[in-house]
Amino acid sequence: MKIAAIQLRSGTDPDANLAALEPLLAEAASAGARYVLTPEVTMAFAENRAGLVAVAAPYENHPQLQRVGELAKHYGIHIHIGSLAVPLADRRFANRSVLFGPDGTIVDHYDKIHLFDADVAGLNAYRESETYQGGERAVTAPLGDFTLGMAICYDMRFPLLFNALAKAGAGLIAVPAAFTVPTGQAHWHVLLRARAIETGSYVIAAAQGGQHANGRATYGHSIIIDPWGRVVAELAHDEPGVLLAEIAPDQVTEARTRIPALANARNFAAPLPLQG
Repeated sequence: MKIAAIQLRSGTDPDANLAALEPLLAEAASAGARYVLTPEVTMAFAENRAGLVAVAAPYENHPQLQRVGELAKHYGIHIHIGSLAVPLADRRFANRSVLFGPDGTIVDHYDKIHLFDADVAGLNAYRESETYQGGERAVTAPLGDFTLGMAICYDMRFPLLFNALAKAGAGLIAVPAAFTVPTGQAHWHVLLRARAIETGSYVIAAAQGGQHANGRATYGHSIIIDPWGRVVAELAHDEPGVLLAEIAPDQVTEARTRIPALANARNFAAPLPLQG
């Protein structure tokens, strides 16, 4: 199966972001991709909570998502919107990933579980939990001969989630992202390769890249990694574009047979904290 990752430079206007996305979806579909992943915050990369309040539409009858459903049906492919902000009752948002099937309907969605609350040297503090509510459900979905596992950006630092997805049958794990430049330079490749190696899964990561209207800069470098941890395709820059690769279920089987880490895993008792 041919898959594609779309790299974007999303701004704060959802309609403008959708307009930038559409020709890249057309390019991926014309190249034969049957599954296309877009980055985190595809529809609006707002500067702050107030910016999201101004542009985030309700999930039901969401105007940009309705258009993506039409495009999925038009091309007859799976389109996976890496994430968008969905308003919740507590005045925060879900960072929600949405998978459309070839018939244009939503197959499933995933709300980002792990929230990035951190101080990054040289940058303003990130406090996702002030704006977003973390999800509570790991999600897999059927995707042709594959089972797709869903994660978003910061989730890649939590191997237990990826282990759970692989144990649930995922042979392809999607990691849409908006990685910062400093952490991208240091950790992007090694974390994604590690998640592929330890689960024996393909990993596809569609990234935001470049300087955004909200003042943030993201790393780019969208990437597809095979179950042996080899980089099979990469956009080695931060410009918008389309990344394509062929994947095969037998490569998942082979990797998990050669290194049966999932089968060999055992439960164990964790040590208690040392008493001072």
